Amino acid sequence: MRHLVEVSFSVILFSLAVPLEASDAVCVVSSEAVPGAQQPQVAVNTAGHIFIAFGADENIFVCKSVDFGITYTSPVKIGQVSNLALGMRRGPRIVTNENTVVVSAISHASGNLMAWRSGDGGETWDGPVNVNDQPKVAREGLHGMAMGTDGLIFCTWLDLRKENTQIFGASSRDGGKSWSKNHLVYASPSGTVCECCHPSVEISHDGIIHVMWRNALEGNRDMYLAKSEDAGKTFGLARKIGVGSWKLNACPMDGGDLAVSPTGSLTTVWRRNRQIFSLEMSGDKRERLLGQGEQPSVAATADRFYLIWISRRGGDLLFLPSSSNVPLQLADNAFDPMITSSFSGVGPVVVAWESGKKSETKIMASVVAN
Repeated sequence: MRHLVEVSFSVILFSLAVPLEASDAVCVVSSEAVPGAQQPQVAVNTAGHIFIAFGADENIFVCKSVDFGITYTSPVKIGQVSNLALGMRRGPRIVTNENTVVVSAISHASGNLMAWRSGDGGETWDGPVNVNDQPKVAREGLHGMAMGTDGLIFCTWLDLRKENTQIFGASSRDGGKSWSKNHLVYASPSGTVCECCHPSVEISHDGIIHVMWRNALEGNRDMYLAKSEDAGKTFGLARKIGVGSWKLNACPMDGGDLAVSPTGSLTTVWRRNRQIFSLEMSGDKRERLLGQGEQPSVAATADRFYLIWISRRGGDLLFLPSSSNVPLQLADNAFDPMITSSFSGVGPVVVAWESGKKSETKIMASVVAN
């Protein structure tokens, strides 16, 4: 794949986004192959194999690429869930580490968060098993999942076991076969966190679990971060991300994202009102305004971060390496994008997104770095 040209200016201007050629994007799933395909999520293993999970109706599918995103296998149905949670950042999540691949998803009908696993690189699948240890508590349908270098997996979700919404989590040490007792990540002193924004999670190479969510404090819908150093059993004090606040008596349904580099550097990206910000959490660095938009995501390699967001739902998909100041246009007519890399930071950096009208949606992907 050709290199992307990076041009630096002191201020990002959304109108200066540089378009990429359409040939850089691959149609992973057409509307004819799987009608109603939604909410793609991507994982990359240590061999550079790419796995894309998505939902359609009540079914969960996975596609795989072993040629660095040039071609993908036909979708494989790995599970069926009654009233599968889909849309607005709901939907399956996927992680991988060598030959182990784990997919999680939530049923609105049962309110349960479930996991499926493959121990042979996606050839065969087992499951589901429940991640939540009390019934119906994950029924809001919003969650995140991450895998660490030693195989530790952590799921976090919006939990309704109490009257108001809290952040809970559970871990797995056996590749998703079984899950720990559920542990409280955060309970807001206001009584609830933001009720419809997905939480995000990453695990650093030293095993520290980082969870990010949108809070609801004193009328503000700001992003917060907490970490666990004991595999998710306990979490430290929550830390507000960024200097500004978003006064809002509603839920923006936009939970942002975070990524940890192989060297342990943590970067967050989120939406405040109609603007996208990022912040490297180490040192005294300040938040960085990226431009206008929504639904941001971030991935990390050894030497830089890669950020994406959309101008609006169904608008332009924008891509920005951390070494640049001018976003590149990856696609138009994009919904619910996400970007990822392997936990080692080696191999392809992959963007996936949903495109097209609801009755004619397709799943697209692009390798933006190798």
